[in-house]
Order: sequence, then C-alpha cells, then structure tokens
Amino acid sequence: MNVPILDLKAQFATIEADVRAAIDRVLQSQRFILGPEVEQLEKQIADLTGTAEAIGVSSGTDALLCALMAAEIGPEDEVIVPAFSFFATVGVVARLGAVPVFVDIDPVTFNADPDAIARAVTHRTRAIIVVHLFGQCADMDPVLDVARQHNLVVIEDAAQALGATYRGKPAGSLGDYGCFSFFPSKNLGAYGDAGMIVTRNRENGQRCRLLRQHGAKPKYHHPLLGGNFRIDAMQAAILNAKLPHLAAWTAARRRNAEAYDRLLAGSSVRTPAIASYNESIFHQYVIRVSERDSVRAALSEHGVGTEIYYPEPLHLQPCLAYLGYGEGDLPVAETASREVLALPIYPELTDDMLRHVAEQVRAAAQGVAAPSEPALVAAGAS
Repeated sequence: MNVPILDLKAQFATIEADVRAAIDRVLQSQRFILGPEVEQLEKQIADLTGTAEAIGVSSGTDALLCALMAAEIGPEDEVIVPAFSFFATVGVVARLGAVPVFVDIDPVTFNADPDAIARAVTHRTRAIIVVHLFGQCADMDPVLDVARQHNLVVIEDAAQALGATYRGKPAGSLGDYGCFSFFPSKNLGAYGDAGMIVTRNRENGQRCRLLRQHGAKPKYHHPLLGGNFRIDAMQAAILNAKLPHLAAWTAARRRNAEAYDRLLAGSSVRTPAIASYNESIFHQYVIRVSERDSVRAALSEHGVGTEIYYPEPLHLQPCLAYLGYGEGDLPVAETASREVLALPIYPELTDDMLRHVAEQVRAAAQGVAAPSEPALVAAGAS
C-alpha cells in the first residue's frame, strides 16, 4: 500500500464540479483583479476569524511582509521570531532591513517559548511574530502581556492554523495582525499562491489595503510606498468553492489524529501533544523519533510518505549567518530539527491507510530509543 504525505487529487475528485463552476464564473465575468470573488472571500474569512477586516493578498509570505510594513517596521528594528518555523517567518523581517532576534521553542508544542520571548525584549524591539505551528496556537496570553508592557506589535503567523482556536478565540484574532497562507498544501488551499491578513483594527486593515496596491489612493496617487500584494480573483473563487468543506475536512483531520494516537500508543515515538487551551486543526501530524532519518528511509521503502518540517532551524540558515548565531545557541529547536517527522494526515485517508502507516512507523521505530523527555513543559499540555 502506498500512502503519500498528501493527495490533493483525492480532494479534487470530491469538489471538482464546484471548483470548475467557480473558475467559469471568473472567466465569464472577466474580473481577474480584486472584485466580487475577493470581497466574498474576505468577508467569509473575517467572519470565520471574528475580525473586523480581512485583506486578500498574494501569499502567506506577502501577508507577513505587508503586516510588517503596515506596522512601519524598518531598518535596525528588532523583531522577535521563533527559531523553528518555515523560512518566510524570518525572511520578511530581513528583507525590510530589520533585525531578527531568535528565541527557542517549547518542545511539547514546537511553538515559541513565552519566557524566552520576554527575555529577548530590548529597547530596540518593535514587534513579535508568533507562529502557530502545525495547526496549534502558541500560548498567546503571556506573549500579549509582554507586548502590552513594552508597546510591541504582535503579528500572528497563522499560515498553518486557519480554524484553530486559543482559549476559544480564533487564530489570527489575538494579535494586531493575523497572517494566513492558502498555499495548495494548506488545509484550505488555493491552486497557486494566495494569502490573507486579518485584523480587529479597521485602521490597520485599511492601511494593508493601501499597501497591497502600491500604496495608492486614489489611483496613481501614492501616500504610502507599497507593493503588488493582491490576491488573484481566480484563486479567491476557488477558495470560495472550497471554504464550505473546511469544517468537515478539519473534523476528518482530527479523527485521523485520534486514530494515530491510539495506534501509536506505547511505541517509541512521541506523538503530538495539544495544549488544553487549544483546538488544533492538525495541519500536520508531527511525531518525534530518535534516529529519524533511518526511520524515514524505512517508511519510504514500505510506501509511506513523510516530510521533515523543518530539517534546519532558522538561526542556522546560511543566509542568516551575519546575525552571529551558532550551533548550540537554541538547543530545543536544534533537537527538534533532528527528530521531527510528519505523517500523512489529510482528510481522505482511509482506516486501512491509517493502520498501514501506524504499523510501518511502529516497525521502523522498533528498537529505537524514545526521544529524551522535554526540558520544558507546555502549560496545560495533554
């Protein structure tokens, strides 16, 4: 049995008619830039996240970049970021000439350690980017407390967390800006690049709307220096067709995660722990396993697709060597990068596929020592 890490063809087979109708709507309208499809998507995402404004943009990366620009983050400003995330989290900071300040992570949730964030604040700190990794929110209350104490902007990198909640509040609605990605592999994925910024503050939202169109208002008059960050109407239409299915897809991912938890219980792998204050959307189901690379190779031989998110922490990326970080500086993130392994979790997995994956994981990890106990403990983790 072959089980890929993700099978978008299986999803498309269930929604093909809706997607083709959405594409046809755009072709018939010949409205390709902004327009009603974008407005509809923005309203639905604002409603879903409980925010005042949602601004469709060209990617999750550009959502982060635009939010930083809206917050007027620039050269020499320090921005605190976790060391364990996709590169976009830090790339946007460096592109603006700001200074990324890395913090270590909680090994239970893989999200930024709030105590480390508090310790990283200096007189040059202007913002904190908090990542909700793998579909689970970071512990936001202590982060927001630090931000209030020091008058800092909080940007939620919620690229992997649309629909997740923290203490009952939607991901993206807690900080000053929430940034989402609709990359095809996301739980709600476009058929190309697309993203969204949400905010509770209408002034912040209007500033982002200006910035996504070269800072122009009215047309050809530019009070702000912006960029071309618009979401395509075609992608918005596809997302409008897919959005009604998101709740059912999320429920299926949660069922699959529960099945893995049962099937892998008692093995030498560490399964994901979800903090008691969180509802995860399980964008990824990430285990920790010693001798990860050999386990992964064995799984591949038996038809099980896997992925490593992420094989190298951000503070050790070659292009960021100028920041002066070295191996051993952020040991929890470094250990995670050697042990994490994502298993297939997409909604279309069958019971037989789940059992096959779990059986092969148990076999591949047999005789492998369990990962060491975390040095940190996430509050309320279960």
